[in-house]
Amino acid sequence: MSYTVQLTDSMSAPKIVVVGCGGTGGFVADGLCRLLVNNDLDILLVDYDRVEPHNLLRQSFFEGDVGKFKSQVLAVRLARQYGRKIGWSVYPYERDLLNEASGIGMRVVRGIIIGCVDRAPARRAIHNSIDWGDWWLDAGNGYQSGQVLIGNTSEVSGLEQAFNETDHTVDKLPLPSLQLPSLLAEPTVSEARLQDCAEAVEDNNQSPIINQAMATLVLEFVYKLLTGKLTWMGAYLDLEAGTLQPVPAEPVTVARMFGVKADTLCSHEEGCHIGGRRQMPGRRRR
Repeated sequence: MSYTVQLTDSMSAPKIVVVGCGGTGGFVADGLCRLLVNNDLDILLVDYDRVEPHNLLRQSFFEGDVGKFKSQVLAVRLARQYGRKIGWSVYPYERDLLNEASGIGMRVVRGIIIGCVDRAPARRAIHNSIDWGDWWLDAGNGYQSGQVLIGNTSEVSGLEQAFNETDHTVDKLPLPSLQLPSLLAEPTVSEARLQDCAEAVEDNNQSPIINQAMATLVLEFVYKLLTGKLTWMGAYLDLEAGTLQPVPAEPVTVARMFGVKADTLCSHEEGCHIGGRRQMPGRRRR
């Protein structure tokens, strides 16, 4: 039985934030402008890295961009190309970037945060900043494979009654960092030896195609989410094997992932009786 990921009423006009504007993020930013060509949703690009010479062949930059901030370069270029306002930040991501000034202070804005980063500290910053109503869509990849995961809830207890058995919708899913805890793990090599996407491609440590493929998958998630057609909570892509393995957003999937009873995840018990090993801990909600 399929469940559709449901945006809450407070997400009627979410701000879309792309964190990381390098290999995958640059292609995502351009694709969002095409996807939202008749939509005035706000787009914000966040990246404090500057364009380096080795970025030019594998990322969305040109020789005149070297030394400039990636987020600023892309925002200015895409705003001119597509005739829309695009914000940028050259500081590390934080939740306040979504909010907007009003006559009485800061107005809280809900967001779809698209993480296109390859460092655990950057993912931890996103994980720690997710507020109720925000959705985090994370993209990560290796040499020829990768995954896209989406969620909005940081605690297993917050998933109670997430699935509506009447209209077959779901409004709460585990954050990517709950679905795949290794996203927040410290690297097994020193920071000095870590490569960005362009360096990895140059050294044959990453496929020259994987970033475009991951960006396309991210955009498919965004499109389905905004049009009320998303039935996945994740998807795993393998270019070498030629496979795409979706993870359905269903009670049984979440129940097996966290060892809880599927009944506790449903707003109506009837029709949702696939059990697990233990009851849902606590009753806190996010």
